[in-house]
Amino acid sequence: MSDSDEEPIVLSAHALSALQEFRNEEKERLEKFQSLVEASQGQFDEQKQDLITIDDFKEDWQLSQFWYSDETAKTLARALLSGADKDTVVVIASAPSVFAAIKQLSLDEIPTKHIYLLEFDPRFKILAGKEHFSVYDYKKPENLPCHLRHKCHRLLIDPPFLEEECQTLSAKAAQNLLVSGAARLEKTISGDSKFKLISSTGERMRDIVPKLYPGLKMTTFLPEHKNGLSNEFRCYANFECPFWNFAQKES
Repeated sequence: MSDSDEEPIVLSAHALSALQEFRNEEKERLEKFQSLVEASQGQFDEQKQDLITIDDFKEDWQLSQFWYSDETAKTLARALLSGADKDTVVVIASAPSVFAAIKQLSLDEIPTKHIYLLEFDPRFKILAGKEHFSVYDYKKPENLPCHLRHKCHRLLIDPPFLEEECQTLSAKAAQNLLVSGAARLEKTISGDSKFKLISSTGERMRDIVPKLYPGLKMTTFLPEHKNGLSNEFRCYANFECPFWNFAQKES
């Protein structure tokens, strides 16, 4: 072993500065998150809740957490809420960044208070509040809140893993959440369809999704993520809207 092999690695001034900046930002994020946790243990404060953003939650890649870009999250949120009325029940499953985006919308874009977040990560209780949050494990599609079973008019579901088993179990959860029969034909006060379904997942699921969710089609909207997720994502829905059309089938 040469003397050069034993020399310690020395970072450049620029690298040291960048490292320190990262540490400072991480410290600030953790301190803010801890204060939010402490506040949530007391009386839930709607004003403090509205200050929370998805950036306050660090992604856990082992849980397959990849936050949508702000623009994608807002687009999905607006598509889900557009044309709804005060009686419309909305559920967001495994897509907390979309729920966070809803909290940032203006009041006139949020026509209903019946908006719920289902998520495996219990941290998000401080985002939605205990009355609108439930821990959800895609492996247990029967284990769902009683007040939401077959009560959901509009659902956005983002299965955490791009594999058939996860997609299949997620679809079973969706069936247990969504209204059925004549309730799917109801109109909102504006005349829009009350029943709407969105699944945001990988492009490679394109043959599986329509089988699991009859009526869902690939759309022209291309979801993007904050941290450059390499998997190609697509938005599948049972409706067209100002944000997307149905994609043309390849010949």
